[in-house]
Amino acid sequence: MNIAQLQRDVVAYASDIGIDKIGFTTAAPFLELKNRLKRQQELRYQSGFEEPDLDKRTTPALLLDRAESIISIAIAYPSKMQDAPKGKRGERRGMFCRASWGTDYHTVLREKLALLETFLLERVPDAKMRSMVDTGELADRAVAERAGIGWSAKNCSIITPEFGSYVYLGEMITNVPFAPDVPMEDQCGDCTLCLDACPTGALIQGGQLNAQRCIAFLTQSKQPMPDEFRKEIGNRVYGCDTCQTVCPKNKRKYNLEQPAFTPEPELVKPLLQPLLKLSNRQFKETFGHMSGSWRGKNPIQRNAILALAHFKETEAVPELAELLNSDPRPMIRGTAAWALGEIGTVAGREALRQALAAETDTEVKAEIVKASGKLDGTTEKEVD
Repeated sequence: MNIAQLQRDVVAYASDIGIDKIGFTTAAPFLELKNRLKRQQELRYQSGFEEPDLDKRTTPALLLDRAESIISIAIAYPSKMQDAPKGKRGERRGMFCRASWGTDYHTVLREKLALLETFLLERVPDAKMRSMVDTGELADRAVAERAGIGWSAKNCSIITPEFGSYVYLGEMITNVPFAPDVPMEDQCGDCTLCLDACPTGALIQGGQLNAQRCIAFLTQSKQPMPDEFRKEIGNRVYGCDTCQTVCPKNKRKYNLEQPAFTPEPELVKPLLQPLLKLSNRQFKETFGHMSGSWRGKNPIQRNAILALAHFKETEAVPELAELLNSDPRPMIRGTAAWALGEIGTVAGREALRQALAAETDTEVKAEIVKASGKLDGTTEKEVD
């Protein structure tokens, strides 16, 4: 078997099926990465979504017997939306981050990797492969960096010369011994725009992220939003693009070539108030094909309430009052209480007063007391 020719054939086929970049690296352990991940665990900077076993995250041979190499792929996604709807009073809009535009990228990349697997098996019948996208054990960025897809940037993304950091990553471990590509040189230089622009200071230093402070993580959490971050969420209902949009390497990288990721404007910039009323079924039918739906409707609805407070949207007070007094979810009731306190209307004050008399959840009562105190210009103690 001519491995060099096979590798050229794989590269050509990848291009034919819509893979924007492909690179190869060895299946050797990621030793430096293991030390960094261990430090992240010690500092409690991880999100909790990661594979907890650091050996599995950094040792490909544990994931595939006789692993020889890893194929890394990248598919670009758009940074620009045409005909984006504009919000206005009474019709405020939220925002899904660019990584949730169009079809769920997990689905798209897995389909591409499955085609690559079939292509390889037709030429190497005894080939062994294991593919993964995002939720696998390996760190996608570490694989892509070593395979020469791009460099690992200060904003903790892989930046490619062609598409900037607007790329989805996936990889395939295989027992076919492909020749490794050369890693790309870091091109961030002394630029710190992403670190300076991060709304919550989640980027501790170049290449180090405290996921517990990252808005992208916070918008996906199913817990009540911590007080210190509520006003930083803005109108984001899922994810955050700030560290990408400020990056000079992303300037004029529009990446409009992949039809699967063409955004549906009314979905990626949805009206906020209708979001509050969606049932589980309606949410799934409307947003289920997008990657931003994976945590269900509860975090999205909580974020929509925060966004309405961000806009000081008085038109939403009746709906927020209804949530506060009748929604079965404590997180939603507590967030609605906070929002009413932020918007600050007489109707909101009355809704808080009524809710306080009926509320039984301790944490929600605390939120109502804080919001009432803010409206009354009194302290929490005096409200009690």
